Amino acid sequence: MTPRPIRQLVPALEISEGAGVTVHRSIGTPALKNLDPFLMLDHFGSDNPDEYIAGFPEHPHRGFITFTYMLDGHMEHRDSLGNRGDLKAGGAQWMKAARGVLHSEMPQQSEGRMRGFQLWINLPAAEKMSDPAYQEFAAAAIPEVVEAHTRVRVLAGSYAGREGVIDDPATSVLYLDVTLAAGARFRQAVPAAHQGFVYVFEGDAALAGQPAPRHALAVLGAGEGVEIEAGREGARFILVAGRPLGEPIVQHGPFVMNTRAEIEQAIADYRAGRLTLAPSPFAKGD
Repeated sequence: MTPRPIRQLVPALEISEGAGVTVHRSIGTPALKNLDPFLMLDHFGSDNPDEYIAGFPEHPHRGFITFTYMLDGHMEHRDSLGNRGDLKAGGAQWMKAARGVLHSEMPQQSEGRMRGFQLWINLPAAEKMSDPAYQEFAAAAIPEVVEAHTRVRVLAGSYAGREGVIDDPATSVLYLDVTLAAGARFRQAVPAAHQGFVYVFEGDAALAGQPAPRHALAVLGAGEGVEIEAGREGARFILVAGRPLGEPIVQHGPFVMNTRAEIEQAIADYRAGRLTLAPSPFAKGD
């Protein structure tokens, strides 16, 4: 297996989202507009409730998938499909917005740590106006492989014979949460044609011998897999990869389509109340 080197390091930018929540964004920034099929990666994490308590009130999406992974904390999801999700530490949520969804993500805690990731995954043109779908998985449902000096949670794809809970046939996404003891090594095959990245959020590590700083996204270069060695503090990171769609990407905020005309239609549909198949569930007094 030829290890994939770091092609680009993208430091996460601190921005304000939702009603004033502080997030650190790496994909979806001037340094890395997208990494086909991935459109955005936000890392949220704070012990200060002032940085997360306002949450993400009702907002629309069209044309892609949101994949939320909670590391710590408690968030409630509500959407125009009628779903009420209860996302707690270690759980994951997959929402195919497709033709249109209105949803909210609101903290269910007033103190303590709130931490996790939200990844946006593009949909192929043929599915952008398909029906929305929703899946949610508690921590206990996510396979975990514990070996000497290594723990791997398999959210999507496979590792050591265990299959993740999410399957995206369009992009064959691999999504692993890996914890390594100090000096431990981790290897994983990643198809050469897939785009991928590593994001270290605890400790420190080296990817194919190159330093992978904490809170910076390491885009994978050419090769057949990844080889990561933890530093003196150990390391925890996510490894994500997927098959590119190779289609035009036109994005305007929460709408991601293939042409400008489709974006203008999405905006018009939202303004006219036609974005979703059902009325907004966020009526005053609900």
